[in-house]
Order: sequence, then structure tokens, then C-alpha cells
Amino acid sequence: MLKILKKLLDRLHKRYRTNYHNFPFGETPRGSKEEYERIWSQAKQKIYPVIDNYENKLQSKIDSNWFHELALHTQVVIKSSEICYQHGRLLYTFVTDYLNRNDLNYINILETGTARGFSCLCMAKALHDRDVEGKIITFDLLPHDVKMYWNCIDDLESPKSRKELLSNYSDLIERYVIFCEGDTRLMQEKIDMSRINFAFIDASHTFEDVVSEFSYINERQRKGDNILFDDYQPNYFPGVVKAVDTICDKYGYLLEIIRVSDQRGYAIAYKV
Repeated sequence: MLKILKKLLDRLHKRYRTNYHNFPFGETPRGSKEEYERIWSQAKQKIYPVIDNYENKLQSKIDSNWFHELALHTQVVIKSSEICYQHGRLLYTFVTDYLNRNDLNYINILETGTARGFSCLCMAKALHDRDVEGKIITFDLLPHDVKMYWNCIDDLESPKSRKELLSNYSDLIERYVIFCEGDTRLMQEKIDMSRINFAFIDASHTFEDVVSEFSYINERQRKGDNILFDDYQPNYFPGVVKAVDTICDKYGYLLEIIRVSDQRGYAIAYKV
């Protein structure tokens, strides 16, 4: 089934090609190895009691070494704001909790905003560790098979495609992940997903786009299914906050806000 769906998506990718093929993150590496490793070291040392509490309460915690190694290649970048990749821990914990609460041997997950592939791999790790089959369809404008610089430590070797960037995780990708290139609003209607057990929304941060992505997901969720929203932060992303609040008020989702720091917040919504 996964192989058939991947072939279909390859044809759709060629039809809905985007302009994100010409080094969108720059034509040279942005930092030195020492810079990336310094940022990584600082990020690893930070403590997040809120995330710790969720892991303890739900009795689920991602392997720390695996998690930080993945983050080095996919989340540690040169930018002005702080590096925080704690949503990976939340995704692993919430997906595992969902599996613990539901006796399933197969699960469908949808993600908007693939970027370098960090989030979908954290969710794939949760499925793998529970030995549950499923598929994770992840959307992004960025291509999967085009070489580019990604503003990460791997740039110091050479331009790579996302496929090459994630080559060490090919076992998880082959088992679970389908990369879908293109505008989510155009591509999601081409995908046949009758059920979406869990979703992670982290693409465009406008009110309209979040609501549009949610509308597709909502029609395919049942009682107890979940959506995790990234960047629920009124000072930085008011469109996301307005959309999530509107969604939960109007469509019967129980909202739980997770404030990690002054700059980072998330929201988990449970369909009731």
C-alpha cells in the first residue's frame, strides 16, 4: 500500500512543482562546524520542566541520545532566535500515549510543514518503538530529492537532498514516512486518507491556512483523535492562536495549551 501511494505522490509532485528548488536557504554554508556544535551543546543543556512533566505523566520518553543526534542534523541552525526543538519530545510522547489509549495495529498521521524531517521522524520513532504499523504523510513546499544547503551542519560536507540528509534514518522512512511536495491546500485533496488518527500542523502560520489544514483533518477524525499545533504563541503567531481557539470553540475539540518558554508554545487538541 505504501509503495503504491508513493508512486502516486511522485506523479503529483511532478505536476505541482514549486519554486523551492534553487537553494532557498542560500548558496553557501551559513556557519562553521564549531558554530553548529556550540548551538547544539547549548540546546542540549536547557531544561524544560513542562516537557519533563508530560513525559512523566504519560510515562513515555524518547531516547535522549537518538533525539539530540537527529536534532543536530535537522534542527540546529543559524538564526537570531533561540533553538528549541522540544516539540519532538511532545510528538513522541503524545503519539505513544495515543497508541497506549487505543488498541490499534495501524495508524494514519498527517503533518504539514516537513522542513528537514525532524518531526515526522520523531513520530516514526514512536510507532517503531511500539511496533505499530502506519503511515505518516508529511507536506512541504521543499523538495525531497533536490540537492541544496539546509542551514545545518551537514552543509559543510556538500549540498544534499533531504533524502540524503536523512539517510541514516532510511529504515524508519521506508517503513512509515511519505514525503509530499507542494502546497498543502492543493495536495491534501489528492491524498486518500479516510482516517487521520493524529496530526501535527506546522506549515504556514496564517489564520486562513491553519483553518484550511484543520478542515481537511477534522473531516477525517473521530472522537479521541488528536492534533498538535506548533507555535501557539500570541506575541509571535497571533494567526495560529486565533485559528486554534476558533477551531476548538466551534468544532468540539478539547484544548490544552503547553507553554514551554517565552518564545515557544504548543497546543494539543482532543476531539470530543
